[in-house]
Amino acid sequence: MNPTITLPRNNSNASSFGPVPSSSRRKDGRVRMPRFFRRLFKFPQMDFEMAVWEMTSLIIAPKKVFRQVYYHKQTRNTWHRADPSFTYLLSFFLLLTALSWGLAYADGFSKTLRITLVFIFGHFLLTSLLVSTTAYFLVGKLLGPGVKGLPGRNKRAGLFGPPGNDTVEQLEFGYCFDVSIRAFFPVWVWLYVVQFLLMPVISRDYWVSLFFGNLLYLVAFGYYFVVTFLGYNALPFLHHTQLLLTPVVAFGVFWIVSLFGLNLPKHFAPVLWAGADLRKSV
Repeated sequence: MNPTITLPRNNSNASSFGPVPSSSRRKDGRVRMPRFFRRLFKFPQMDFEMAVWEMTSLIIAPKKVFRQVYYHKQTRNTWHRADPSFTYLLSFFLLLTALSWGLAYADGFSKTLRITLVFIFGHFLLTSLLVSTTAYFLVGKLLGPGVKGLPGRNKRAGLFGPPGNDTVEQLEFGYCFDVSIRAFFPVWVWLYVVQFLLMPVISRDYWVSLFFGNLLYLVAFGYYFVVTFLGYNALPFLHHTQLLLTPVVAFGVFWIVSLFGLNLPKHFAPVLWAGADLRKSV
């Protein structure tokens, strides 16, 4: 599937989904609403084909997904995509998987509804907002000017420049949110879909079940941090982004330790955080 990229309209205004540039103000001085929010319910303008292509590429070749950021910067003067199609599509997929987990492990409609709300608004949206907010305030400050003592330190440049100064690159909250929701997609594939299909096998009290069950978590979170690294590595004004891969090493050590008796699917399956009982169908 080949995505199509349309040229921006002449009356489009850039928004950083964070600091508001002077070009995003109305003539009466009021601030315009960021395009992301203005397009929340304009479904005909959403590029779902691009969203599907990104989801496929995130599993096969995640580096391709973030090659588009230069196009958006050159044409719309913003790094992030003001298109909620990816968020809507992944939320719909989470709805389907939540219903599947609920039918298999929940008792009644109320618990299935609870699982659905927890999956979409808790696991996906709330977690993505928390991660993107943390990255917005920490990643830029640590990796924007450069880490003190490491090569590439630029003492004159910072993350946040003076208001209306377009010469200083800024880390946009919208882009941080883009990275977070795209990094969540591989987690959904491995822990919400593959784990659900393999749950009757990997939750058994056998070492082989423990090995492959825990391996799913290693692959899922490994993908999460790799996609996060690729997202921020695509921005030319960030330095030493390889530091974002450090959690992969830490989780690899935790995975090795877990092989001595900690079955992750039995204790950390997504449905457990919504109050379901795995013993119902296992």
